Amino acid sequence: MEPTLAGIRVVEQGTFITGPCAGMMLADLGADVIKVESPEGDPYRAYQGGQYSPHFQAYNRNKRSVALDMKQTADCELFRGLIREADVYIQNFRPGTAERLGAGVERLLQINPRLVYCSISGFGASGPYAERPSYDSVAQALSGFLSVVVDYRRPQFLGPALADAITGLYASQGILAALVQRGRTARGGHVEVSMLEAMAHFAVEPFAAFFALGQTPTSADRPRLAQAYILRTADERLIAIHLSSLEKFWQGLVAALGAPELASDPRFNPRERRVAEYEALRLELDARFVCEPLSHWIERLQANDVPYAPVNRIDDVVVDPQIRHLGIVVPVEAPHSAKEAVRPALQFNGSRAKSVSAAPLLDQHGKEIRAALAGGPTWPPGGTSALAS
Repeated sequence: MEPTLAGIRVVEQGTFITGPCAGMMLADLGADVIKVESPEGDPYRAYQGGQYSPHFQAYNRNKRSVALDMKQTADCELFRGLIREADVYIQNFRPGTAERLGAGVERLLQINPRLVYCSISGFGASGPYAERPSYDSVAQALSGFLSVVVDYRRPQFLGPALADAITGLYASQGILAALVQRGRTARGGHVEVSMLEAMAHFAVEPFAAFFALGQTPTSADRPRLAQAYILRTADERLIAIHLSSLEKFWQGLVAALGAPELASDPRFNPRERRVAEYEALRLELDARFVCEPLSHWIERLQANDVPYAPVNRIDDVVVDPQIRHLGIVVPVEAPHSAKEAVRPALQFNGSRAKSVSAAPLLDQHGKEIRAALAGGPTWPPGGTSALAS
């Protein structure tokens, strides 16, 4: 894979997910990311005990680690040495913490006016909620996002930490935009994003519907309009279908089911009736899909060009033919790590990552980084990126 950000130097002082995710996105593109940790390490290291949880590994690959005690004068000077040569700095502290550590935006931009400084927070740097602690679930709830994905009849949190990861993605996008701007102006700047703002923007479609129609969206709206269903098969597997708005997909489904009576049922024709009678149609589909195993429905839906996919478990995904064809699962280059990982999603000019470097052990690169900085204000050589063409 082409290291499109080769030569870009990043200092990441992030913990848990948002900051580390932003740093990982840049590292995956070839930037040299040095993760500055406290002597105790990023708390996410110990999420399931020890100092190297799979959760930490997920968001910290392709980086180097140095442990600095920001209460010690010598380590603060080492930190400033990194900043003098860096292109990007990332932190996701609560408002005011970076300033107390001597890493506030004004101070670091004085040290390096070309620096792109990225602040990630829960609710923004000011306002009535600024001092409140925020985590993934809180941001999902406050932003409105949770209301359009949760089933109010049985409310529960599901899935991975979406708000954390999505905020990290927005942060990396902002950093890249600021680097482009720096190319025009030769000056750095301050990129700010909060979890609340990121998740509100991510829910742009339901907000647009509210502003246009004056109706408060619910979690049932999108599946109804998209004509999307999750159905159980005879062998207790799940399969998803998505009919969208094209009539040919409805006709294909009717043919796959061998159920011409559905094509003439006034409850389900035309499409507007299917949207209005979503629950009734779901019951009809449930009754039919449960009669045959998953393999039968895959064959029938594929033969009739219906958009479908089995609801794969993670262990199904890693052996899926398309996943294998795309080389999405790649080896990890380190003996102390999990042996495989999901590669970066992007390809450039037909090339993609063939491996990744493992997340670093705590202070794994500290000795070499300290030695390089002791020799003068030069960026420590030896990035970890394992991106290969």
